[in-house]
Amino acid sequence: MSIRTLIITGALLLALGVAAGAFGAHGLKRLVSPDLLEVWKTAVLYQVIHGLGLLLLAALARALDPGLAAWAGGLMLGGVLVFSGSLYILTLSGMRALGAITPVGGVLLIGAWVLVALAAWRAGPG
Repeated sequence: MSIRTLIITGALLLALGVAAGAFGAHGLKRLVSPDLLEVWKTAVLYQVIHGLGLLLLAALARALDPGLAAWAGGLMLGGVLVFSGSLYILTLSGMRALGAITPVGGVLLIGAWVLVALAAWRAGPG
């Protein structure tokens, strides 16, 4: 991902995270059980954290190995889509089986942060 793409993607994830949080607080509260509302909140939290993570990655890009940083951004976006996306769908549909793919998103997010560390290591002292 280019720096511009990281910034745009991070900002859009944050905007959608705020909207999803507001929807959960005001729209879903009366429609789903408290446990499913907590699932929704977890999805929002991880989306917002990783939206900020993409912005941080863009801010640090010049101090990172560009290839690994690009991969980290892609994994981070993919992780949010799988992790938060599966939790959003689970909450709205009630299909608990979707929770089985949520850990895949978590692994992608962990991998993204490991790549950020490797990208810094590979870039050398600076």
